[in-house]
Amino acid sequence: MKRILFFLLLICSFLQLRAASILIPMDESQKNHLKAYGIAYYILTKQVDVQWLLYYRGGAFMFRDDKSFENECLIRGVSFEVIADGRANSILAEIANPEANMDVVKLEKAPKIAVYTPKSKQPWDDAVTLVLTYAEIPYDMIYDDDIIQGKLPVYDWLHLHHEDFTGQYGRFWNGFNQAPWYKDQVKEAEATAARLGFAKVSQLKLAVAKKIRDFTAGGGFLFCMCSATDTYDIALAAEGVDICESMFDHDPADPNMQSKLDYSKCFAFQNFHLSADPHKYEFSDIDTKNTRELKYHVTQKNDYFTLFEYSAKWDPVPSMLCQNHETLIKGFWGQTTAFDKTFIKSNVLIMGDNKAANEARYIHGEFGKGMWTFYGGHDPEDYQHRVEDPPTDLSLHPNSPGYRLILNNVLFPAAKKKKQKT
Repeated sequence: MKRILFFLLLICSFLQLRAASILIPMDESQKNHLKAYGIAYYILTKQVDVQWLLYYRGGAFMFRDDKSFENECLIRGVSFEVIADGRANSILAEIANPEANMDVVKLEKAPKIAVYTPKSKQPWDDAVTLVLTYAEIPYDMIYDDDIIQGKLPVYDWLHLHHEDFTGQYGRFWNGFNQAPWYKDQVKEAEATAARLGFAKVSQLKLAVAKKIRDFTAGGGFLFCMCSATDTYDIALAAEGVDICESMFDHDPADPNMQSKLDYSKCFAFQNFHLSADPHKYEFSDIDTKNTRELKYHVTQKNDYFTLFEYSAKWDPVPSMLCQNHETLIKGFWGQTTAFDKTFIKSNVLIMGDNKAANEARYIHGEFGKGMWTFYGGHDPEDYQHRVEDPPTDLSLHPNSPGYRLILNNVLFPAAKKKKQKT
């Protein structure tokens, strides 16, 4: 009997000491921040909730312990800590302190992800597909046919490919109109427009933009980078107006196009001015790329933007989107690099900016029942990233704070809906 009691006490002691949770720190101690997001996503696919600890150790993740989860972290090279129930409860109590700018958001379901990108996309085209692949987060590639056919509602999160929704082929005509990839892009786009019943590529892209607008209004999450940000709003504002010159759609643009823009249709921008010269690489004056160096002396050496810190308990949405182990983020170019604050609507939330250059880099807003985020620039770890450059090797940048902002948005739709306080 004494032996039985001894073994029972031993088992009870073991159960009390046994770790009950896995903590994935997201501060400077994390070996691979990007793959850590993939672990969080993986756990959600196993129907296990993940607690996102806002502003605790860089936005750490915590979930119940399981040997298979530990093994997955080891395989992917993600730093983790196995902690006992008492320690987990202590962390939650620390976060719950009203004086602490921290909170817990429960992630409940792995979001179904779509990336708007052609199957013929070039390797330099899209940072989001690179980071999703590296983080081992699954996604579907969809494009114009899929969207026109009404397939968007099956997804929770949509990323817009490095895209031109105005039908001007990225304004690459002046520099690349003889490049084989450019000719193939034009041929494919025109064939798609004709097959789907549109007379022009610009009309097809507008129809796609409106379907995406409806997806967002219905509760979808939209994330755009680079030229998909401003060209999306420009396309909506220019509905019914020909803003494409003849090299893009075989007839001249409307000379009065500027006065016919309807800014009320835009998600983020207003009062901007279109670039009427088709030889120029810019769509409008929303983008600061051509003025930031001349006017504000922004160069690669001093190009940074600052993330805002929000009240985790009162503003959970921007708090989730801004989780990072750094608040000063290296800048990077894109076809659309950053947004001139002069043209941002007053109801848009600026989450990252360069105040000295009067530019926003990371902005967010609501539309209908859904939400959208625009992130300026093309590749957070390749400052200039020119056309035809090789794709970035993210194994060389596993702790990239710029790429972390993308992955914050990927996990965002998994969060349990929590009413925003006012």
